[in-house]
Amino acid sequence: MSLHGSKINGTFEASSCMESFSSSIINNYLDGTQGGAMHKASPSGMHFRDSKRKVDYVLAYHYRKRLAQHPPGVGSPEPTHASAFMALVLNGGNGKGCAEPQQQDGVQHALQEQPGPLSMEVIELGPLDAVEEEKRLQREEYESNLVEAGLEIEKDPENKIQGLSFVRIHAPWQVLTREAELLKIKMPTKKMYEITEEGGILKKFNEIWCKLTEPLQPQVPQQENTNMKSLFYPFSREKLYLYDIKDKDTFFDNATRSRIVREILKRTSSKSRNSMGIGTLIANNVYDAAYPLHDGEYEGQNDCMNERKLLYREWARYGVFYKFQPIDLIRKYFGEKIGLYFAWLGLYTEFLIPSSVVGIIVFLYGCITIESDIPSKEMCDQRNAFTMCPLCEKFCDYWNLSSACATARASHLFDNPATVFFSIFMALWATMFLEQWKRLQMRLSYFWDLTGLEEEEEHPRPEYETKLLQKKLKNKNIATENSNEDEKEKLTWNDRMPGYAANFGLILFMIMLTFSAVFGVIVYRITTAAALSFSTNETTRSNVRVTVTATAVIINLVVILILDEIYGAVAKWLTEIEVPKTEKNFEERLILKAFLLKFVNSYAPIFYVAFFKGRFVGRPGRYVYVFDSYRMEECAPGGCLMELCIQLSIIMLGKQLIQNNLFEIGIPKIKKLFRKLKDERTELKGVDTNQSKDPQQWDLDYTLEPFTGLTPEYMEMIIQFGFVTLFVASFPLAPLFALLNNIIEVRLDAKKFVTELRRPDTVREKDIGIWYDILSCIGKLSVIINAFVIAVTSDFIPRLMYQYAYSQNGTMHGFINHTLSYFNVSHLKAGTQPENSPFAQDVLFCRFKDYREPPWSPNQYEFSKQYWAVLSARLAFVILFQNLVMFLSVLVDWMIPDIPKDISEQIKKEKSMLVDFFLKEEHEKLKLIESFIARDKEKNKSGAKGGKIRAASFSQFNRSPKGSFASFSSQHTEV
Repeated sequence: MSLHGSKINGTFEASSCMESFSSSIINNYLDGTQGGAMHKASPSGMHFRDSKRKVDYVLAYHYRKRLAQHPPGVGSPEPTHASAFMALVLNGGNGKGCAEPQQQDGVQHALQEQPGPLSMEVIELGPLDAVEEEKRLQREEYESNLVEAGLEIEKDPENKIQGLSFVRIHAPWQVLTREAELLKIKMPTKKMYEITEEGGILKKFNEIWCKLTEPLQPQVPQQENTNMKSLFYPFSREKLYLYDIKDKDTFFDNATRSRIVREILKRTSSKSRNSMGIGTLIANNVYDAAYPLHDGEYEGQNDCMNERKLLYREWARYGVFYKFQPIDLIRKYFGEKIGLYFAWLGLYTEFLIPSSVVGIIVFLYGCITIESDIPSKEMCDQRNAFTMCPLCEKFCDYWNLSSACATARASHLFDNPATVFFSIFMALWATMFLEQWKRLQMRLSYFWDLTGLEEEEEHPRPEYETKLLQKKLKNKNIATENSNEDEKEKLTWNDRMPGYAANFGLILFMIMLTFSAVFGVIVYRITTAAALSFSTNETTRSNVRVTVTATAVIINLVVILILDEIYGAVAKWLTEIEVPKTEKNFEERLILKAFLLKFVNSYAPIFYVAFFKGRFVGRPGRYVYVFDSYRMEECAPGGCLMELCIQLSIIMLGKQLIQNNLFEIGIPKIKKLFRKLKDERTELKGVDTNQSKDPQQWDLDYTLEPFTGLTPEYMEMIIQFGFVTLFVASFPLAPLFALLNNIIEVRLDAKKFVTELRRPDTVREKDIGIWYDILSCIGKLSVIINAFVIAVTSDFIPRLMYQYAYSQNGTMHGFINHTLSYFNVSHLKAGTQPENSPFAQDVLFCRFKDYREPPWSPNQYEFSKQYWAVLSARLAFVILFQNLVMFLSVLVDWMIPDIPKDISEQIKKEKSMLVDFFLKEEHEKLKLIESFIARDKEKNKSGAKGGKIRAASFSQFNRSPKGSFASFSSQHTEV
């Protein structure tokens, strides 16, 4: 018997056929000697064994056979079933209903020819055997239900003791059209129209830009006339004459076909065993994986070109980093959701170019003006004998301010008037970026036909269905269905209360854990600085601040990386115990939790240095102590801005290098290696003599890492966006480092999607969802934070106040002396004076950085009038800066429309054109029907006889001999 001659169960048009074969649909095994030729693999690896029907989806599972135990001395009989099993093709018959009697007789005849008696044997099932048997039964029932839904299935033989097997699924034309109509998938009609372009200067500028960037364009096939666009309309089986159907096999592309099959898999259930769709079956380990196939190999010169190979050559290699992304091809291959992510990432990377240029200019301005900066000159001038108070108790001596010259000069690189301008620029930059993204998103929605996209009704998650089932089973009062079924078939607030309480408690605990880690690093800095101050080595004592800062930042980075991984897992677990109903709800809640925890984790050390370090130190004679013996740490003489810059740069660069690149490259490779070793160990336990030596596409794709969503990709970019905008006043080079990282990140993500991940299911989305709201919040928060960084952390306001309020000649001469207060060394507490100080006899007063009254004042050591004046100026600057930047941001938002003018006009034009086209086609159809009726009337003058012939004629017109749809397009002129 040949493979194609043994298709079982036809198309299941008769319900009686389904009932009679329901128990034997899946497991009809024939003798391997008769089906020896059936093990030939599809040449392309993308089709069934007949090389005609496409593999639209693949289910993979591991099986383990039960071995019968026989009495000692009795040889093991031959297996009841054949020793080798053929692949079965289900629901792929000739469409005539039940399987033909000859096929059934063939099955029975093959079984009768097995050597040895067919005896019934009672076998005691072990725990593992019982589990495997239950899984097998669930698979049989589920696959039979898929066949009922109209899908065609091809199964791999299970000819080992245990191993990996695949179920390949094909959706025929009838199923595709039915589901496309249910899902309201927009498909291209025969009508094409010209896209009107803006004229004038913009058109000329666009032409020049296209010519200049031609070498940067990816070499991918494009539409011959880019100014023409097809008119799309939701698919309808009743209006097939509207669509441009040239070939049934290619009308629905691979991404659409797999999306349709996925919808069927998600809603098909096995009610007898409470399995709600493929998600539940995978969660219960009935199946290991379900995925669509990639379009073949991505490497190799001999194979024909496919979209995956094209994406690899023109997008997913580091050698093409300078080229633009083929966004339309990405969208076509991976779907709109992933296409929007890469479009967003590309726009973000492009916007980093101008901000990087301005940041470099600001940094160069600091380098150029460093020699003319009067405060740093005064600090470095050794003739200004500023004797500073000791930095620690007993073991630290008085020191000269000129010894901190290098720190002061380095601080000027980032603490100069240009940073204020750069902060305003970056706030407007963030607004411009978000506005431009809204415009690009709208443009993509138009060209990708997402403008009228309605939110599809999502299927409940398997966990939600399981929780709901448990609730029903616990409720003993409801034995049968009643009128309140809708109320009971959902989880209430009371059902979720334990999850919400756990969420609140654990998130609060995790935030406190982050603060504890920051406090632990603070204690490390304080104790290490004190310990190094006791050293007898002069070099060690002189480099205490550098050593402590560098090691503390590295510790911070390691703690952040560890907690990031922990918080990601905790956020997922917390979201799972909430039991959200749909995947969209699950994803949004997961994003909010993960972002909150990772935001606090990433920025808590930076917030401490920016706003808290050095604010609660006290003063000489009355310092603030930790653990009664360690003084709170102070800022460097040049201010905390330099240390903030170091902290920000190391954490940002460390996260990008280690977490975003090394982890992203290394972890998937390690997981793939472990999976491959595990499968190899399983395969060694049985030998398949009939298995093809060359692995098929479904084998290759199974070894790839499963796609887990875009949340990690977005998250790392959102955290980076925070580094670029929130504290940019302290580190103008942040956009430059982000740009360099993103150039690599785009290709790294591209390579991961094309070569290392299974093909994701295509998802139609018209925006980036909650991520836009998070970006908008960060942009607004950055205005406030940068205002406080400039006002509180930097010396911009004190310098401004001194120059225009206290300086005698309107210059910065005398600024350092103005910011230093006096302290009488005789007022030091007993036991805290420096021991063995060579300057002890000569020093009467030491200086410290603060605005306080001198010792000879009646209110000695109290805050001076200058302190309150500077504080008022700081607060006034925050209010002024915040309102000015917010006003400019709103102005930019108002000036730039969310929808480009040409796109809004095209959308209106498309709507009216669709109505005209629809009416015209309907009119042509009616005219054609009227012509048939008129012709029938002429031929048949008698009423009854003429009515029969008209009916026959109309029936013939509606159904072609081959059973395909009736195409009216061939009867009238194409538009």
